[in-house]
Order: sequence, then C-alpha cells, then structure tokens
Amino acid sequence: MFALFRTPRKPLTRPLTRIAALVSAFWVAACDPMATGSSGPSINTRAPVPVALLVPGGSGNAGDELIARSLRQAAQLAVSDLQGAQIDLRIYDTGTSAAGAGAAATRAVDEGAKIILGPVYAEAANAAGVAVAGRGVNVLSFSNNPDIAGGNVFVLGPTFQNTANRLVSYAAGQGRGRIMVVHDRNPSGESGKRAIESAIARSGGASLAGTGSYDFSQEGVVAAVPNIVATARNSGAQAMFFTADTAGALPLLAQLLPEAGLDRETVRFIGLTRWDIPQATLSLPGIQGGWFALPDPSLNQQFQGRYQAAFGEAPHPIAGLAYDGIAAIGALVKSGNSDALTTAALTQGSGFVGVNGIFRLRSDGTNERGLAVAQVRNNQVYVIDPAPRSFGGAGF
Repeated sequence: MFALFRTPRKPLTRPLTRIAALVSAFWVAACDPMATGSSGPSINTRAPVPVALLVPGGSGNAGDELIARSLRQAAQLAVSDLQGAQIDLRIYDTGTSAAGAGAAATRAVDEGAKIILGPVYAEAANAAGVAVAGRGVNVLSFSNNPDIAGGNVFVLGPTFQNTANRLVSYAAGQGRGRIMVVHDRNPSGESGKRAIESAIARSGGASLAGTGSYDFSQEGVVAAVPNIVATARNSGAQAMFFTADTAGALPLLAQLLPEAGLDRETVRFIGLTRWDIPQATLSLPGIQGGWFALPDPSLNQQFQGRYQAAFGEAPHPIAGLAYDGIAAIGALVKSGNSDALTTAALTQGSGFVGVNGIFRLRSDGTNERGLAVAQVRNNQVYVIDPAPRSFGGAGF
C-alpha cells in the first residue's frame, strides 16, 4: 500500500512549508532576517534576571496550546534545576501570528526582559527579533530555519546543515563517501539538498555522486523512482541521502526503491530527519539498515523521565529546546558578569550542555549540536556512533 502524503499548506505571499521532523521547531519560510547587530544588555547578576519566554498560546488551537504548555513547563523545570543563578521567568502568549510575536516581544522588553526565549515559528521569531533589535536584546528562538538567523536572532532548533555535516562526515569515515542526494521539489527539500551538498563539499572524504528529485505527490514519487535507481547505479553511489521526512515521501521511497531493484546494502540509505518519530516508522522494511542522526539519547531520556514525573505527561518533541535555552542563560548568568547576555557571551566556543546534549551558538545566529548517529535494525534504533560530549570530538 502506498503511503499517503499530508496535504501541504496553501501558499500565501510566498511558499510556506512545515517540516514534521526531529526535535525542532517547525521550519517555515520567513521574512528577511534582521541584519542589525545587537551586543546585548547589561545585567545585574546579584538579582533575578528577567527572561521572557514567548510561546504560541492564546490562539485556541489545540496543537499550539500543547506546544505552549510543554515549552513553559520545560523552562520551569530548567529554572528549578539552576544552581548559582537566579532567573525571573516571564511567560508571554504570542498566538500564531508574526504581529502577535512582535507585540509580545516589545511588551516583554518594556517590562524589563533582558533576553527573549522563543517564539516557535520562524516568521514569529523574525518579527520578535525585528521588534527589539534596536533595544539591545537578543532572541533565542525555537525555530530551526537558518534564513531568520543573524543580528539579534539565534535559532536553537537542529538545522539541516548541522545534521548533514554530522552524517556526511560519518558516511565518509565508513567508506560511504560517494553520496547521492534525493530531494523533494519544494522549499524544504531544496533547503535540505543545499545543506547536504554543502556538507559534501566541506568534507575531505565525500563526493557528490548525483542527485534525484520528485514532485511532492504520490504520483511524483512513483514517476521519479526509475530515474533515481538508474542514477544510483550509473554513478556508483555508496549512499543515498534523503531530505524526505516520515510524514512525507520517506515511507513511499523506502518501499519503492528496493522494489525497483536498488540494493540497500550497496547503497546505504541516510535520512536528514528523525526516522524514529513516530515510532511506527521503524517498522518500515525499506529503512532497515538506514542511518539518521538524533540528540544524545541518554540525556534526552533522562529529561523525558523527569518531565513525566514532574508534570504527569510526556514532553512535546521540541520542549527540550526551552530547557536548553534556560540552561545556557543560567550558565552565563552564573558567571557573574554584567555582559553575560551579550552576543559575544552567547557565542562562546565551549558551548553549553542541555537535555539534547552539547550545543553552541554561532555568530551567524545558527547553532552546532552534538548528535549521535543511529541505525535502524529489526525495527529498533541502535546508536552506532555516540554523540560527542565536548566540542572537538566526533562529528566536529
């Protein structure tokens, strides 16, 4: 039986696409990022430091209310875990509009916030950054869209580039350096393709074997399969890197490519997105043996257990980003320096440790995260290369 695709959102002024993937905020096309720099405010570390958390509450949408509650509770859990730092956490509902996020950011800074954590969606995060860029306040958004990063806006969500770098490096080290890229013909697919090709270009041991693409529809995938298989064979590809996620084309590709004669042992399947969300994906025969990246499983499992015990429910997949943001802010405040929340402090090379593992913010507003490489075997996830515990280790 063919997999069914979720109907994409209708375009507004430009194409908007949600990525149902990994522990990251939804990727959507956004306005141009603010280029205005922001050094950051001066803070008094001897008193509780006001931190604004912007969440997509207040819209009445059940999904957004769930995200808002989970982010709020994860941030509160992180505040309770801080030692040697005092955080005055203030919650602001943004609704789902960019205008609402901009207004909430302005209000938060008017009321004394020294840094903003959130919002979730890229357009909202961009609007929040624009609203407070001239006031010396940085925004640590939950988005994973690098298009909005820069100036006073950082993205905490795992980016395609970070994931692609990790997996390309690992594949090259395992003798799978001739990599073919297979992507959706839509904004997220094109973005993923660019990230993978950039990772290949940077790698000393990888090369681009070829590319394949398909229209984002069931018919489009079916029509593209023969050409994808032919390209893989003719190019001598040792790995095939998919941009597709589990809610989109991945199940169909994983079914049809082997049926068309592509040997999964000769050409290793690699995923740019999480293949264990939802867990039912792990039972797909076509992805057995494939590789994908994920946050440090041991740390993430500890967080999920603590969150469940504290709040009586499982955290939303992106809840850990709120914890990570508070953990980073707390570590900086603990230093006792009045410039602890400036851009220079936020982008310190040693990075931070959160519930998703190590991470650091880059001066361009993107991030690097320490990811593990996992393989699907017998419908289970096995870590085959652990997440590094410090920068300079595996994967960096």
